[in-house]
Order: sequence, then C-alpha cells, then structure tokens
Amino acid sequence: MPIAGIAAAVDASLPLAERLFAELRAKTHDGVGITRQSYGAGEQVGFDLAAAAARDLGLETKTDYAGNLYMTLAGRDREGHGVIVGSHMDSVPSAGNYDGAAGVVAGLVAVATLKQAGIQPARDISVMAIRGEEDDWFGITHIGSRAALGLLPPAELDSAKRVDTGRTLAEHMQDLGCDVAALRATKRFLDPKRIAAYFELHIEQGPVLEHDRIPVGVVTGIRGNVRSHKARCIGAYAHSGAVPRRMRHDAVLATVDYAAALESEWDRVEAAGGDLVLTFGKLFTDTSLHSLSKVPGEVSFTIDARSQDTRVLDRMEARIRSEADRIAEARGVTFALEPILRVKPAIMDADLQRRLHAGCGELGIKTMAIPSGAGHDAADFANAGVRTAMIFVRNPNGSHNPAEHMEMADFALGTRLLAWALAETA
Repeated sequence: MPIAGIAAAVDASLPLAERLFAELRAKTHDGVGITRQSYGAGEQVGFDLAAAAARDLGLETKTDYAGNLYMTLAGRDREGHGVIVGSHMDSVPSAGNYDGAAGVVAGLVAVATLKQAGIQPARDISVMAIRGEEDDWFGITHIGSRAALGLLPPAELDSAKRVDTGRTLAEHMQDLGCDVAALRATKRFLDPKRIAAYFELHIEQGPVLEHDRIPVGVVTGIRGNVRSHKARCIGAYAHSGAVPRRMRHDAVLATVDYAAALESEWDRVEAAGGDLVLTFGKLFTDTSLHSLSKVPGEVSFTIDARSQDTRVLDRMEARIRSEADRIAEARGVTFALEPILRVKPAIMDADLQRRLHAGCGELGIKTMAIPSGAGHDAADFANAGVRTAMIFVRNPNGSHNPAEHMEMADFALGTRLLAWALAETA
C-alpha cells in the first residue's frame, strides 16, 4: 500500500476515532475523570461501543472464556490466530480517557484503513479489547490477557474481590456471561504458537516523548521490577534531648542512609549505560507514636526498582539486601524487607522494532526508542513467546489522572504506523 494511501486512509477514518473517544468520555465520566471498572459497567461501555463499531466495519466478532472481545478482519489464510492488535478498556478510578482505549480504537482505525484500501491480509488481523488490565479493582493485573493465554491461576477467581463491591472476580465474570468453568480448568483461548504477532498502541504514561518533542515512540521493552511492599526499619524510640548520638537507634536517619545508598547504585547503573528507575513510593513514621521530641523508632516504606535488564534487577536485589545489612549494623537498627517480589521484564521483538523504525522513516514520523516503565498486556504476550511490539503516543500530562491528554494529530501518526506495520506483517 503506498505511503500516501496509508496516511490518507487513516485520516479518512479519524472521525470514527473521534466519535468513539467522545462517546467513551460522555458515558464513563464520573464527574471528575473517567472510571471504567474492570468487569463492570464502565468497562462494558467500551466493549459495547467497540463491538458496534466493528460490526459497522463488517468485522467478525467473538468473545473468549474471560470476556475479551476479538474483532477480526478475515485473511486469505484462516489458520491460526493471525496478527492480534490489543489493549485494555478498563481504567483506574477518575482517570483519563485514553489509557488502554486508544489502543483498541487505533486497531479499529488501522483495520478500517486496510479495508478502505481493498487489502485482504494474508492472515487474520484481530483487534482485541482486553478485560481487567488495571490492578486497582481486584488487586491483580492483566486478568484478561493472562486468562486468554491460560495463565490465570484459578485461585484468583475466588480470592480476588473487587474493591467497590466486595464480590469475587468469578461472580463479576458470571454476570457478564464468561465461561468461569473453563477458566477454572485453565483452558486457554489463545495458543501463543499460533499467534503471528501482537501489536499494542498505548499512550506513553511518562513525560519522555513530550520532553523530547517526539510524537511517537517505538518501545524497546517493558520494565520488570524488584519490590518490597511493606518494608520497615526498626530502631528504638528515645527522648530527643536526653540520648546522645552514639547511643541512638534512629530509624529515620538509617532509612535516609539506605535510600541514599540505593540511589548511589542507581547513579552507577546509569553511568554504565544501564536502564533503571528507583522509587521509595511510601515513607512514613507511626503517627500514633512519633513526636517532635522523640528519636523515631520505626519507619515504614516501599521500594520499587524497575529495569528492562534482568542483570540490573539481579544487581539491585542483591544491593537492596546488602545495603540493609550494612546500614543496620552501622546504625544499630533492623531492616525487615521480606517479601521481596520480582516481575521479569518483557523485551519487545527486535525484528518488529526494526520494522517500526523503518516504517517511521517511510512515513516521515519523528520517533525514538523508549522503554516502558509501566506494565501492559503486551508483557504477557511477549513472555509467552509471542513476537510483540508496542507503539507509544505522546501524552503531556501523565496517566492515571483526569488531565491525561493525547493530541489527535499524534494519535493519527501512531495509527498510520500501526496500519503500515499490519500491512507489512499480515
């Protein structure tokens, strides 16, 4: 398909995107931001709008055991699952309109572009609207993508309860007609070996593209993490005026030393060209015990170290433990860090990355290679062995907040790239 034809066809289909975004906003606005509950009414609004648009485009529609929606442009060869373009339709409470939904809408626009050009792909292209990606509702992530791939532990169906209703995931799934029995049997709807490729377009959830004035990014990988959710530094409470420095067991100063030591390791990783971000997202003393005139005896905090590189995560996990031991001895305190949890990185397919960069060159789109610091359904596909690629679209205001924003001109560029990639891959 000629480059000019792709651009014109995507632009001709932008009214579809604008209409879907407008309806999504109007029907899921909570008075402050957007709320689309996982396996709830808000998410279902997105599914209903996407299914209606797919039928208008003449696409085949079907759902899987977990309620994920597939909207398929038939290929010449119907064997296997073909190429999947996916993203989620749920949101965190009072969020923005584009996190997740932009990928589903872009998939529909890209497929409409191919249809308008009279292209029947060599194999099926399915736009997949995915359930339950966000963890705010059930306390677990990527429900739909894991379930589709047969990776959702059956115990989570009953142990995960939605925060606003107190009802289990299984109960909410049953409300929507999902096949919970199949999920309990860990039946998979998608065989990774029969998926030709998985693509996901998503708004960037950080400021990098905006800072560098680049509209579209090609994702290199999704960072894994090493985390401690409930870390503590335990010292001893004492009178602030009566206890000399050498006799103190100050939990605050020990924790400050600890944070500084781990930040120094961050400096070393970056100086060596490595990929790492480090966050102490919570850090607090006990409000029932602390005071102006007390040496603090306990601090609670969290650690979140993320990287695309497993070796960097190994190094950080070792440093998280060794620095705690060193500072504990020096300061006369104890660090309680367990459990330390790991999530492995998901690296995007190198060949698909090269193709996307080539597509940006042909389409005249300014781009950059960029890691994803946030998790995405794409990680589940990549780690299941599926050739996976992600496209980021610039977002100046961050994500998971009502100010989240995406210019339609940037969305159009990202969708042109997606349509080009689908024409090349399928």
